[in-house]
Amino acid sequence: MMRDHYVFSNGALKRKHNTIYYINQDGQQKPLPVEKIRNLHVFGEVEFNTKLLNYLSQYDICVHVYNYYGFYAGTYYPREKSVSGFLLVNQAEHYTHKYKRLYLAHSFMQGAVHHMLRNLRRHKEQTAEVVKTIEKELFEMQTCTDISSLMGKEGQIRKSYYQAFNKILKQDIGFEKREKHPPRDPLNAMISFGNSLMYQIVLSEIYRTTLNPTVSYLHEPSTKRFSLCLDLAEIFKPLIVDPIIFSLINKRSITKKHFEYLEGEICFLNEEGKKRFIRAWEERLKSSVMHRALKRKTSYRYLIRLECYKLIKHLIGDDVYKPLKAWW
Repeated sequence: MMRDHYVFSNGALKRKHNTIYYINQDGQQKPLPVEKIRNLHVFGEVEFNTKLLNYLSQYDICVHVYNYYGFYAGTYYPREKSVSGFLLVNQAEHYTHKYKRLYLAHSFMQGAVHHMLRNLRRHKEQTAEVVKTIEKELFEMQTCTDISSLMGKEGQIRKSYYQAFNKILKQDIGFEKREKHPPRDPLNAMISFGNSLMYQIVLSEIYRTTLNPTVSYLHEPSTKRFSLCLDLAEIFKPLIVDPIIFSLINKRSITKKHFEYLEGEICFLNEEGKKRFIRAWEERLKSSVMHRALKRKTSYRYLIRLECYKLIKHLIGDDVYKPLKAWW
C-alpha cells in the first residue's frame, strides 16, 4: 500500500544500491521501502544529493520540504510523465475566457462554502447565527461577475467562518482573527500547518494527472507557485483540515504545551505537536466513504484525485464540472 513518509529528525537520506536509507546523527540506518512511498515530507535538517533525487524520480516520488517551524519551503517535483498538450491548451483557454474561468472559480467556492457550513451545522446550537450570515453571503456571492469581487466575498465568508471557531473549540485555544504570515497563536499555527499539508497533497495528486498545476481559475496564476493547488484545496480544507483541528483540540490530543514561540511572536507546533497532527491527518486521508457514482469505498485522499479527473473532463468538454459536496 502506498503511503506518505515523514522525516522529523536531523540526518541524511541516501541511495545505496536499490534501497533508500535514512541515516540519523548517530549513524544508525533505517531502510525505506521506496516502492511503497508516495511522497516524502522532510521537516528535519536532512542531507540528500542528486543521486537520491534521480532515484526518487524513477518512482514518481515528490519531496516536500518544510522549515524548522513546519512552514512549507518547497517541493522537488519530478519530471512530468503524464503530459497532454491538448489539455494544456484547453486549460489555458478556460483561464483566458472570462465566463469559463468565472464558472470554475464559482464552483470551487461553492464546494468550499458547502463544507464550511457542514462543519458549522454540526455545532448548530453554538453557530446558528454565523450559519445564517454565511448563507446570506453565499446568496450574494452568486451575483459576483468578476474574480476580484468573488475573492472579496470569499474573504468575508472566511472571516465569518473563522469567527465561529471560538464557539466550537472547548479549550482556551482561540483567536481574534486569521493571521497567516506569521501565525501568532496556537489556532492560527494549526490552521497554517494543516493548510500546508493540504496544498502539498493536492499538488501530489495533480502531478499524477495531466493537469498543469500553474494554470488556475479562482486564484490568479503567478510565478513561483502552483496556483491550481490553491484552487482545489479550497474545497478540501474545510472537509479535511478543519475537522482534524476541532477533534485534536476538543479531545485534548493537542494542548498549549505542543506549541512554541519565536521571539514571542511566531507561534508553531513543536515536534510532538506536528507528529500528533500528522497521525490524525493520515487517519483522515485513509478513511473512506461509499462513493455514490463509483459504487465502492473511496478514501478521502482519492477524492482529491477524482476532483482532478472531473476538472479534466470539464476542460476537454466531456462533462460539466460539479464540485465535491460531501453527502455523508
